[in-house]
Amino acid sequence: MKKLLAAACMLGLLLTACGAPAATETEDDGTLHVLATTYPVYLFTTAVTEGVENVEVSLLVNQPVSCLHDYTLTVTDMKAIEGADVIVRNGAGLEDFMDDALAASDGAVIDCSAGLELLPAMGHEGHDHDTEYDPHIWMDPACAQDMMAVIAQGLGEALYGDDWASHGEFHTNQLVAKDVLEQARQRWAEQLAPLAGAELITFHDGFQYFSRAFDLTLLKAIEEEEGAEASAAEIQEIAGLIGEYGIPAIFTEVNGSDATANAIARETGVAVEQLDMIMSGGGTGIQPYIDAMQGNIDTIVEALG
Repeated sequence: MKKLLAAACMLGLLLTACGAPAATETEDDGTLHVLATTYPVYLFTTAVTEGVENVEVSLLVNQPVSCLHDYTLTVTDMKAIEGADVIVRNGAGLEDFMDDALAASDGAVIDCSAGLELLPAMGHEGHDHDTEYDPHIWMDPACAQDMMAVIAQGLGEALYGDDWASHGEFHTNQLVAKDVLEQARQRWAEQLAPLAGAELITFHDGFQYFSRAFDLTLLKAIEEEEGAEASAAEIQEIAGLIGEYGIPAIFTEVNGSDATANAIARETGVAVEQLDMIMSGGGTGIQPYIDAMQGNIDTIVEALG
């Protein structure tokens, strides 16, 4: 491979400050091995690298999960990190649990949250977060577009060094994906326009960016462990909000617990619907992300419209 990470040190703000040195190959197989930490980042990275020769993208956390708060790296995960030339992470604190592994890796790290306006982490019951910022940036399609731009520049610098700007394949792919996503974002905004200001109660803390993007009011977010039992105080508080605001439906996350939500539904008669945090799925490129977001939009319109 001609220039594998020859100028990884030039990634600047795109590289995290975890101390990882510029990547070097122990065995040059002519391929840039890129590891995406999460499914949304994997979709954005494969969109940017589509059709580019000598680039291989793999997914690290490849299983149905609601969040990464309690995720533990496996031996296989550690080997994948060690073998990566470039690691693309969501950032904003989502992968703090793997900081030590990234610091020990020789791979350059692209932080997709670089330069984004981050929201403060929400306080909620049932979980102890140490992150200062809300890391669920991919749930805002405008942020997703910015994340792809960060990935395109980071990979261009990693593969071509100082000459990355003259090699436009990553940038071209990013612009194509951005255009497709922007058209979808505009459709979603039109769908949700009649619900401007509508109140959401979710049973995952990951919909703050989504609510901001579409002018919805995230009234309450409760995160609970699988198998946790709802307390009487929690049920009373949510039931009170449902009555006060006339909320017809509350929303759980596809891979999350619904114990408290179902208890509240029995108490109030409110409907329980599911939203997708897009933390797992199949396919590559931007389309699976668009499909999942469209499902969320349709669910909200039907439940609250």
